[in-house]
Amino acid sequence: MLYSKIEGSGQPLLILHGFLGMSDNWKTLGTQFAADFQVHILDLRNHGRSLHSEEFSYEVMVQDVFEYCEANNLENINVIGHSMGGKVAMLLATTHPELVDKLIVADIGPKFYPQHHQDILVGLNAVDFSLKPSRNEVEEIMASYVPDFGTRQFLMKNLFWQEPGQLAFRFNLEVFNRKMDEIGIPLPEGFIFEKPTLFIRGGNSNYILDSDFENIKQHFPDSSIETIPNVGHWLHAENPTEFYQKVTSFLK
Repeated sequence: MLYSKIEGSGQPLLILHGFLGMSDNWKTLGTQFAADFQVHILDLRNHGRSLHSEEFSYEVMVQDVFEYCEANNLENINVIGHSMGGKVAMLLATTHPELVDKLIVADIGPKFYPQHHQDILVGLNAVDFSLKPSRNEVEEIMASYVPDFGTRQFLMKNLFWQEPGQLAFRFNLEVFNRKMDEIGIPLPEGFIFEKPTLFIRGGNSNYILDSDFENIKQHFPDSSIETIPNVGHWLHAENPTEFYQKVTSFLK
């Protein structure tokens, strides 16, 4: 069973984080959404506090989420997915349309994406936890490979004390090293979700281009695409106020 944080009451709203993320990234927004919905913020497989497994694909992640909904008697759900979580949400909606009421996809499209996390993975793999580094030492090592402060802080949230004096990453880095190609896989041809769908992209991000609109409409004919200006791929963290407003106006 996936680890989750549940808050609020009403129609279920599931939130699915992106690659190398975790439920904690959505804590503040989750509490805001909980004013109107029963919010379930999940840790996806091989992330956060959820199970570590050799299996890692969109199909098994969707199965995890589907089984989570069954176990918690969730029906008529709304789903928000960011980046990798958006791909999971798209596949869930197209394979289990009876489960999903409305879909919100944050800064990712259904198309294929080439690998682009290589520098981050090299930086993460450069940390030797057998040397028992401190938090500051881990960040110093990663700074050589991940110069962007915001990205580094996002990754540092995954550090935890496995035992006194021993830090570790919560995510399953070994499996990610072997299965990186899974992250960019496109939504299969002919997979269609006909219910209301909202795509939100960052104005400074290149994940959803104007040229992607036609492909999005083929898979999600009842979709709209909105842009939050002056933000990048982590649009919900960079401008949570506008992200919250766009999502709530769509869901109401």
